[in-house]
Amino acid sequence: MIIRHVPMESVQKSNFTDLVEYMTDPNDRNERVGNVTITNCQSQRVETAMLEIINTQRLNTLSKADKTYHLVVAFPVGELPDAATLKAIEERICVVIGFGEHQRVSAVHHDTDNLHLHIAINKIHPTRYTTHEPFNAYHLLGQLCDKLEVEYGFQKVNHQANKNRSENRAADMERHSDVESLLGWIKRECQDQILGAQSWSSLHQVMRDHGLEICEHANGLIISANNGVSVKASSVHRKFSKKNLEGRLGSFTKSQVAATDSPQKQYEKKPMRSMVNTVELYARYKQAQQLAMDARVAEWAKAVARKNHLLEDAKRAGRLKRAAVKFSGSPGLGKRLMYAFINKTRHDDIAAATKAYMREREAIYTKYKRMAWADWLRKEAMAGDQEALEALRSREASTGLRGNTVAGKGGAKNSAAPPSRHDNITKRGTIIYRVGASAVRDDGDKLNVSRGADDAALQVALRMAVERYGITITVDGTAAFKEQIARAAAAGNLTISFDDAALEARRRQLIQSKTTKERKHGSNIRIDKREVRGQQDRGGDGRHGQSATGAADAASAARAGAAAPARQRHAASVKPDTGKAGKNPPPLARHAVRGMPELDLVHVAERGEMLLQGHVPGGVGQQGAKPNNRVRRDIRGPGRVRPSGAHPAPATKADHGGKPNIGKLGRVPPPASKDRLRPLSQLGAISIGAHGTAAAAPHPAPMTEPQPAATTTEHMEATNRRDLLGSDKTLPGNAAAEKYVNEREQKRAKQFDIPKQMKYTFTNDIKMIFHGMRQIDGQTLALLKQGDELIALPVDDATARRLKLLAVGEHILVTARGVIKTKGRSR
Repeated sequence: MIIRHVPMESVQKSNFTDLVEYMTDPNDRNERVGNVTITNCQSQRVETAMLEIINTQRLNTLSKADKTYHLVVAFPVGELPDAATLKAIEERICVVIGFGEHQRVSAVHHDTDNLHLHIAINKIHPTRYTTHEPFNAYHLLGQLCDKLEVEYGFQKVNHQANKNRSENRAADMERHSDVESLLGWIKRECQDQILGAQSWSSLHQVMRDHGLEICEHANGLIISANNGVSVKASSVHRKFSKKNLEGRLGSFTKSQVAATDSPQKQYEKKPMRSMVNTVELYARYKQAQQLAMDARVAEWAKAVARKNHLLEDAKRAGRLKRAAVKFSGSPGLGKRLMYAFINKTRHDDIAAATKAYMREREAIYTKYKRMAWADWLRKEAMAGDQEALEALRSREASTGLRGNTVAGKGGAKNSAAPPSRHDNITKRGTIIYRVGASAVRDDGDKLNVSRGADDAALQVALRMAVERYGITITVDGTAAFKEQIARAAAAGNLTISFDDAALEARRRQLIQSKTTKERKHGSNIRIDKREVRGQQDRGGDGRHGQSATGAADAASAARAGAAAPARQRHAASVKPDTGKAGKNPPPLARHAVRGMPELDLVHVAERGEMLLQGHVPGGVGQQGAKPNNRVRRDIRGPGRVRPSGAHPAPATKADHGGKPNIGKLGRVPPPASKDRLRPLSQLGAISIGAHGTAAAAPHPAPMTEPQPAATTTEHMEATNRRDLLGSDKTLPGNAAAEKYVNEREQKRAKQFDIPKQMKYTFTNDIKMIFHGMRQIDGQTLALLKQGDELIALPVDDATARRLKLLAVGEHILVTARGVIKTKGRSR
């Protein structure tokens, strides 16, 4: 791991808010910002914490230094510490450099090949308001890195300073921009020849052969190329310093021979060495940059012309106004005041024009900004240029994916289309695909599934691997990852094989276990269906009964006795007190197709859930039906196993569930219902959605004495209103209406001038008077007046907007469903 301090070279440009906004900005990428942590702040919201830290920094008015400390903690490719580990590392880093009590905001970034952590620290102490500048932080952080790498088992990285600042900057330039630096080119091309020179003349000859020139500058030496780029000689190697060279070659002497126009080699800004030919790509890059620079110059010229035009207009207007005041004949004090106002107006116009020009100039610079070679390759690769993508992947800085990876075993690669639009492409050519809550990374040779991978993401990675590398897959990573891969392959029924014998055996074992479970559940489903059919047949005969003859009873008893062993075999799944088995369906179900609510349901918990068709009733998806013992027959009714030769007992009131006027059971329907369909009013209602108690068939109501019809107005209004505890108790806004009515009624009890309030409970169309609207808990209530009463009716937003156009006192019509109709606009 590497811990690096990113200093701000210009104190005026230091801004804690801008830094945190950069750290927490997703930049239109799903796989960029991870966990964001706020420490030592009162608020855990990023916006509030930034304001709190800015206010703390303003309380220190003495320090002129940068008040923000920015750290970057980077990990090698393939190392993905969890959130708890990153939090512990951040805490230890801040304590070591003295910022343990200071306010800070940290964010994890996943959009590059190296997972890295940004830490923005407030250098002002939150209670003492003093500035803390860490001393010797580089060495302290290097020693801490060595210790953390050992404790957490990270890949070890060199933390000793082997390069000077110039060498580090040149290495950073080559790594990030992928363009060769002059310092690096000299090291690779002619460093050994310079070391082997035995005189100043031979040294100058080596320089001329490579298109270079060494000359004095201040107290040292510099090496310059033909294109004007220079570098300190001591930055290339410590032996090239002026002191060391003069100690070996004598006093410095200038070259007496002019530089040649055609050297053997010369330095040019070009891409670093790679495994692919990038000549054409680099030509396209230079052309694109030149076109961008030309367009930027043209846009800047137009912006300058517009600014000069505005400035000239402001000055001309000022001159005209001053001339008008001069010939106005006003007194001296008035002229001075008018001159001052004219000058202020002119200055304001000039300042506004200058500010507009600066904004326009910044926008032009951002639009036509010069791009580095690696950034241009990323842009072209994001646009779908495969040649640019291959150039990124062939860089010397590119390394393969590590950790939990999936790759191919033999076979040619196939550039198959990605499963979804890529989220980002790194500078090493790694494509990041977004798959659900996780991401799949593709470097061209391997696939890596990032943090929080589920079975869906793993199956997508396996399908991509099959399309590109064939059915033989190589899996590298931890044992837990391999187990997860095997389970995902078995669950998805993927046609693949693993080159690891143990992993392949595990996949086959999971598939066999899954197949065995499916077969077992399939046989259980078939057994349940047979039992269900037997129960329906027995229930069918028992539902409509049998004749009262003794022969029929004896035959039914014999069949029941023969079926007893079968019922004992399935005693766990057979419901008690059911009717005896029959061969024919009941009359109601004869020559008819049963609907979905009449079918028995089977719930297999091990399988995945799926959506049902649109015509299936809502109760089908429930776990099961609740038992309803009230619709079962008494144990003394049909279905009871009687001994051979027994006669049926006479039907009593108890035999029929306690219902009066029920005749004995028979096998045929009564004459009134024979050969005809019963209407819905004669059928019993069964609630399918709740699987609860089923209502029996309706019975005639008991005869009561006729009641005289009520003719009073109170009775008519009572019949027109809904029951307050009835169907309108679930209407939207009912709670708001009740709250409003209760509050007004409580006030009415104390004051005599408040009219009676009530909710709208009418069931027929009625004309009322609009009396205004009220807002209760976000719900709009329309107040309607009828007589001396005010009625509260909940309305939606569209109706509320229409009612705002009405004046209080206008007549409106309210339908039985609570819909308000107003008079339309006439033409």
